[in-house]
Amino acid sequence: MTDRKVLVDRSQSGKVRPWRQKKLENLRYAEYLSILLYKKAHKVQGCADVLRFRKLPDGSTKLYQTWFCKSRLCPLCNWRRSLKNSSQLTEILAEAHRRHSTARFIFLTLTEENSVDGVDLKRRLKALTHAFFKLIHYKKVSKNLLGFVRSTEITTNANGSYHQHLHVLLFVKSAYFKGTGNYLSQVEWTNLWQKALKSSYKPIVNVEAVRTNKSKGKSSLLASAQETAKYQVKSADYMTDDDNRNQQVIDDLEQALAGTRQIGYGGVLKQIKQQLKLDDADNGDLVNVDGDKLSEPTEVELIVARWDNQRKNYLIW
Repeated sequence: MTDRKVLVDRSQSGKVRPWRQKKLENLRYAEYLSILLYKKAHKVQGCADVLRFRKLPDGSTKLYQTWFCKSRLCPLCNWRRSLKNSSQLTEILAEAHRRHSTARFIFLTLTEENSVDGVDLKRRLKALTHAFFKLIHYKKVSKNLLGFVRSTEITTNANGSYHQHLHVLLFVKSAYFKGTGNYLSQVEWTNLWQKALKSSYKPIVNVEAVRTNKSKGKSSLLASAQETAKYQVKSADYMTDDDNRNQQVIDDLEQALAGTRQIGYGGVLKQIKQQLKLDDADNGDLVNVDGDKLSEPTEVELIVARWDNQRKNYLIW
């Protein structure tokens, strides 16, 4: 056993993919589920135990086959979902820009006051989605709106509260930026979001125009797409040194996220996703996350790696 090689899975750019780190987090997550008496704990524990890769001519490797548990908080599955969401979103946005070359993108971050606990979080997540749909149907928003993609992010606080907020990419007609009858200032966005939330306080809203012709920088389309496609909840939020807190956070999030979706599309962006026949990132294929399916491999091209509990790593068989 000791002479078996440790898996090193490199992307085409040479970056080592974090299989070991994500599997260790997955096993810890499964252990918490077991303590909390969740029936799916055993299923989660077996996530991605055996990995089969294609070895490509350039020396890089590509995942060919494995089994994922698809649990909402599984660090392995969330990592793969994030890659898939980013790949799909990049493809959809490029196609949208090709079809509507004069249209523009706006990146919105919509916040509200923190949830005090898990029960409050579940209620507020539902209300947050409802408020968003009210917002995009307001006349001054809808008149120039071609489509949108929105994602929910939740961060945890030391006092047991949760900060739930939305990241939204709006695809708007070029007319949006022409004249006060079309353009919405930061103050107007804030007022409309307050109205949609029916809140007595001024919520924090961040809005910025996105530059489609820049591949780098905070206000680029790529950066906005990556921000929208990132993890709904970072595993670091429930993989701290405090086991009791971690169990409470996992239990709260399991209950609050049941039946919800991380990412939602609307308008022409939803139509393009359907026309491109892109499957569901929440419950779909997490093996081919870049959309680049290859032909069936020969035996020579296959690399098989299994998780070894003693060495706490994937070993090549």
